[in-house]
Amino acid sequence: MLRILFLFLLLAGSLQAQQIDPANVEKQDPADEIGKFKKNCPSHPIGCGEVVFTGQPIHVTVGNLAPQNGFAGGMAYVGHHDTENWSTSWSADGVASGNGSWRAGVSVKFIDTHLKAVTPVFGTKDATDSDFPVYVEQPVYSLYVQSTSLNKLGFFGLGPDTTTAGRSFFGMTEHIVGGSFVHPLYARLNMGVYGEVNGRAVDIRGNHDQSSPSIEQIYTALTAPGLANQPFFLQLGAGVRMRPTAFNNLLHFDYDVAYRPYFGVSDSTFSFQKLTANLYHEISLYRTNMRVLRDTNGPNDCSIDPTTRNSGCPKVTMKNLEGTLGLRAFTSLAMTPSGNVVPFYFQPTLGGGDINGQHSLSSYQDYRFRAPNILLFSEAFEHSLGKLPLGFILQADQAKLALNTSDLGSNHWKHSYATGITLRAGGFPYVSLLFAFGGKEGTHTLANVNASLAGTAGRPSLF
Repeated sequence: MLRILFLFLLLAGSLQAQQIDPANVEKQDPADEIGKFKKNCPSHPIGCGEVVFTGQPIHVTVGNLAPQNGFAGGMAYVGHHDTENWSTSWSADGVASGNGSWRAGVSVKFIDTHLKAVTPVFGTKDATDSDFPVYVEQPVYSLYVQSTSLNKLGFFGLGPDTTTAGRSFFGMTEHIVGGSFVHPLYARLNMGVYGEVNGRAVDIRGNHDQSSPSIEQIYTALTAPGLANQPFFLQLGAGVRMRPTAFNNLLHFDYDVAYRPYFGVSDSTFSFQKLTANLYHEISLYRTNMRVLRDTNGPNDCSIDPTTRNSGCPKVTMKNLEGTLGLRAFTSLAMTPSGNVVPFYFQPTLGGGDINGQHSLSSYQDYRFRAPNILLFSEAFEHSLGKLPLGFILQADQAKLALNTSDLGSNHWKHSYATGITLRAGGFPYVSLLFAFGGKEGTHTLANVNASLAGTAGRPSLF
């Protein structure tokens, strides 16, 4: 938490002390990374930070691993090669935290750039450039390998009626090897289809270094399916999404519906299917573009234009007044053949942060509720402090979960509220410091630095 607060104060002080014109900096900066470093460090703190933390081909990478596993740091390498019809990029990184957890990965992306740029317009007759989404779907093909080892994960049991007395801890290592593609489908709605093929190897281990018991001391393979045996999984996926805008960039949509079957290769009793729907709506008070994941960028590459990588990352400025009201509806439903079970480590969690670092029901402990079926509604208002990249956020969550899909409607709602400060500075990772309250189990303070640079496709989900 102290590291997060230090980042807020450091950037705020630098912005007050130094007024930078992003256009002039971009024109004056040398083409190579060493030249940029010599020019900006240490006399220009913001420019120096951009070179150190977002520069290419090599930069320092920082961010939080899964909650309870610490703030991690390491190095990243980014490269690219462009031809007339294709833009190819690759990225490799490795980080480690103070509790011995780590993550390492490699990704390669192939972007088909020979298609004529589409101009999606939605909801208005006389559209202008401001109506066009900042990111338009393009054909992208990805290959990736990611290994993650986490030494401290919480397990409270399954379902909505668990108690804090059932808290236990475990460690997990997961190796993911896979590929995916995205292809535009309907330009008017900025719609695309996508597919993925992943191989997942998971290893669960006990954790005997905490105040609460290790998972195998109070749970069994019946109460925590998958605890005794973790087969290799072949996971497929197919989905459709659309990201149109309306009313001169006032209203944004981000809809994503996906179907993912998981096949337990060596033990078919763990095979199951998952259906997810993520419906996000955003009202932009100042008609700015919605922040969306860019499939054209790997997790360490925040380039604005994949066809012109030298365009660099978005610059840190004090010229943008931003305010958004976001409304999200999300559900994840599991389908299992008779006699099969969903491994506990592939079940989504609510409470604090989940294994991917996403927050929900933030006033509860991390990983507090776990079940194969969840329903979540979330509302958030975020506004910049003047034109600084610092902002404040107000958030409310309502959620329910169930072991069986049929029980989802009748189970009780759980509520949580949060407020705090955020940092969205150019291509730097998104930073937040939240104080959450309103649940039935006290309060929770959450500090997080996103594991990927802003404006990237992120990393493969761990469940």
